[in-house]
Amino acid sequence: MPYNGVPMAKSDTARRRVRIAGQVQGVGFRPYVYRLAAELRLTGWVGNDAAGVTIEVQGRPAAVEAFLTRLPVELPPLASIARLETEAAEPLAGEKHFEVTASAGGEMTDAQVTVDTAVCDDCLREMADPADPRYGYPFINCTNCGPRYTIVTRIPYDRPNTTMADFAMCKLCAGEYADPANRRFHAQPVACPQCGPALWLVDPRGRQIACAGAIGEAARRLLDGRIVAIKGLGGFHLACRADDDHAVRRLRERKRRDAKPFALMVADLAAANCLCEIAPDAEKLLAGPLRPIVLLPRRQGADVAPAVAEGLNTLGLMLPYAPLHHLLFDRLRAAGGGEPPPLVMTSGNYSDEPLVKDNDAAVAHLSGIADVLLLHNRRIARRLDDSVAQVHADGQASVLRRARGYAPQPVRVGTERTASPVGGISQSILAVGAELKSGVCLYRDGRAVLGEHIGDLKDGRTYRHFIATIDHLEKLFDVRPALLAADLHPRYLSTEYALRRHRGELPGREAVPIVRVQHHHAHVAACLAENAHAGEAIGLVCDGVGYGDDGAVWGCEVLRADFAGYERLGHLRYLPLIGGDAAASETWRPAVAALNEAFGEGFRKYLPLGAFALEEDRLAAAEQILTIGANTPPASSLGRWFDAVAWLTGVAAENRYEGEAPMRLEAAVRPGVEAAYPYRFEAAGPFQIDLRSMTEAIIADLAKGTAAGEAAAKFHNTAAAFLRDAARRAREVTGLATVALTGGCFANRYLTARLSAALTDDGFTVLRHRTIPCNDGGVALGQAVVAAAKAAARKKASVYNR
Repeated sequence: MPYNGVPMAKSDTARRRVRIAGQVQGVGFRPYVYRLAAELRLTGWVGNDAAGVTIEVQGRPAAVEAFLTRLPVELPPLASIARLETEAAEPLAGEKHFEVTASAGGEMTDAQVTVDTAVCDDCLREMADPADPRYGYPFINCTNCGPRYTIVTRIPYDRPNTTMADFAMCKLCAGEYADPANRRFHAQPVACPQCGPALWLVDPRGRQIACAGAIGEAARRLLDGRIVAIKGLGGFHLACRADDDHAVRRLRERKRRDAKPFALMVADLAAANCLCEIAPDAEKLLAGPLRPIVLLPRRQGADVAPAVAEGLNTLGLMLPYAPLHHLLFDRLRAAGGGEPPPLVMTSGNYSDEPLVKDNDAAVAHLSGIADVLLLHNRRIARRLDDSVAQVHADGQASVLRRARGYAPQPVRVGTERTASPVGGISQSILAVGAELKSGVCLYRDGRAVLGEHIGDLKDGRTYRHFIATIDHLEKLFDVRPALLAADLHPRYLSTEYALRRHRGELPGREAVPIVRVQHHHAHVAACLAENAHAGEAIGLVCDGVGYGDDGAVWGCEVLRADFAGYERLGHLRYLPLIGGDAAASETWRPAVAALNEAFGEGFRKYLPLGAFALEEDRLAAAEQILTIGANTPPASSLGRWFDAVAWLTGVAAENRYEGEAPMRLEAAVRPGVEAAYPYRFEAAGPFQIDLRSMTEAIIADLAKGTAAGEAAAKFHNTAAAFLRDAARRAREVTGLATVALTGGCFANRYLTARLSAALTDDGFTVLRHRTIPCNDGGVALGQAVVAAAKAAARKKASVYNR
């Protein structure tokens, strides 16, 4: 619908062309521009293209200047501008209208695919209004909310390029879609009950269940203790009552998820406050438009089944984000005659398998778990898990699993295409990430698109999902990588994929150069990139495992690093990992190794002080392994020390899921304990942090009956203390006063808060992760910027050598 402007004499007219990159597609940006131009009586046009949005405005010079001034200030709620460029243009004689033009394709440079966001308040009001045509409609949306990434198949983001192309708009929807004054102008998923997707309920054999209302019937079955599979935005959830221990344990058994905590969905903030302590910053995150799962301190007496999160003092809560969720809680309230119970809302899959997203697959793969399945017929282009986040004591939020609401938001490493800290290279780079918490990254021209959480590649289905994710991102953003980046680890499946592609062994893929990036250097680079820090920094990198350039298992590293390279300044003294990879799941193995290092061959007599018995055959085998040095790779891993202390203090006998022992050890910390254990520094070569005296002190504490909570607190305090000392020593050597905290151990809120405060007191600038995971989910970003920096250095060197 054009706006009828007033043509002016050419001498009274100014015309400007505006190019904008950022989150400007699928967020109501074009109607916003239209309304602003109409208000100022300007002519011209606005259109999407593969680079973002282009605008031409024409009118009286003062009005054009007012447009340019207001344009970046009065943005729609979901829009953001990464780059805005303007230039003068030749006025057009006789132009009478301002128009919204059709989208143009072309090479992808800076266009963003908008993330999926929670249903907005305006849509919720319409959905609750019996007089509204979308009353009770579970797929209501507008330009300010709803699905985006999960329905788009290619860019530009227009309805024919989404799964909503399956649904022809009715007269009502088409009219709203075409009206620039309407909230649904160019809202690509716009639909109503007359023309849009629909819901129905089926049994485990896929037969439709006759009922008055599918959502109401699902709610009644949930209240009766049944398990319901629910198709959502990015895939299926498995839901049951979270206050029914029998239902939760039945879900665990069927899903084959022995111990890993379940996420919960509650009706509203009031219900969330009944279960958890929620600080103001956490409330903003919980109730904001992205709606991740937020890890929150659990209230004493919270009405949640013990089987939800055994051994932990936190719960993962999320609020309803899809219209369907709001309707489900309304029906629970109506059927139960009171406030609805919290629901377990966990990913729809068997443990360690990819999320199920399609109806046929749900009936085939989830019928052994769910008692009924709630289906709909809006296709999901991309499976997308719920994101997981937490808020630290200082109010800073951090994302631990980057998925719905965050992927594929790009990270801008530089502010201009040729002013990136890693150098202005035009090569497209694919970084394939790690093996656990897998994620991939596309990088070009100072902008990195980090894909969604994929999972553990050791599962065959997940590995296939990893390959499909790469294919999808390359097609979506129209990118053919000219360079690959991969981890040094020789057995990572992600690295194996990259090497095969490098050698040209994949069908339809040409051979591509590859850069191998050390795991912990990638962690530091990711933190620097997220914080737009272009220079060197001290990196404190603490995690479970990473392949070192000396062939050892690294995991507590003090690095001097920038994007282009690193120097290892120090690390934890190596601890032999008894049984290799088995030490990551069986916590007694690093515990026995720690005792052997501290006490030598006589360590046996200290074992009864631990809370867990160790079978004689295991102990004898461990002694033999230590004696001959077979299958005991040296490790500087801080994660394995968390495991060892958790076993010694009786907190965790094993890691039934990744990070269980460290999470339980953090939960066991007794508040108010300020004491720490002793440790030493050895200065030969890169300095080494020696924890043998800490082990001796822990054993002495346990011998005199010190409670596990106090020992856990003192261990955490020790870790913060030796990392602080390590940063000071690194500053003395390098003169650097910026520290990047990265690696999975910094998911630990207690350690992160204590260390950050201490380093700040020491005058350091502390860089931490916010929207990029500190764990291996962020490694692909680091690999990408390291590869870009090395490519830029080679390009610069080749110019100088001509």
